[in-house]
Amino acid sequence: MSNLTRGLFALLITIFAQTEVFAEYLYKDEIIHNDKFTKDIEVLGSELYAKTGIALKLVMLKELPVDTSIEVYEKELMKEFSEPTVVLMFSEFDRNVNIWANDLSLYEYFNKKQVLSPMASPVQAFFISILFARSIDDVKALMNDSSGSILPLLGNQVKGNQTGKYSAAMFNGYLDVAMQIAYSKNVDLEHGVGNSFQYPIMIVKTIFYGVLLYALFLYIRNKFRKKGVEDE
Repeated sequence: MSNLTRGLFALLITIFAQTEVFAEYLYKDEIIHNDKFTKDIEVLGSELYAKTGIALKLVMLKELPVDTSIEVYEKELMKEFSEPTVVLMFSEFDRNVNIWANDLSLYEYFNKKQVLSPMASPVQAFFISILFARSIDDVKALMNDSSGSILPLLGNQVKGNQTGKYSAAMFNGYLDVAMQIAYSKNVDLEHGVGNSFQYPIMIVKTIFYGVLLYALFLYIRNKFRKKGVEDE
């Protein structure tokens, strides 16, 4: 075997090995195709599995297969996993984000409603509850399950290419679920510090609070103006 042939063979083996390594926890990716994103998911997923025995898979689809409901897709997907597995799935065209587990007991380790909440913070949930809640129980539910880590980012308006928004939102959600599972299992994740991925959520919160304060300012200003006119 010539040196060139050996070199080509070694390169193919390396590429194949890397493909295998970087395809375990980012289980399907039809959207992002970014090496850094893939590596971050794999590193975090590998550490979580090593310390808890729970596999956290991320599935990112362009859209569900033709004539396949999300329930059917979930059922077929779960057949591929024999170990304790949690799946975080995003389908772009179907506008669907969901979390599944192949064992009901796994839901005890994370708060699915909180992760998938459209509210970025308890403050936002409080003001939404003032507008839409019908009972005290509704208010409590909104407050307890706020601080969503995915939908607030997905709902953020971004011009041009959306993949940056998708990667930030889905990593943020993946990190959130991983940290909750680790906390429930009383373990620390060395790669669980995701401050850089918390910045987008902080931006969403800042925008919300800014709009809220501006609306409050307009309300107070208009009220004083109206009172001034009445006094005249």
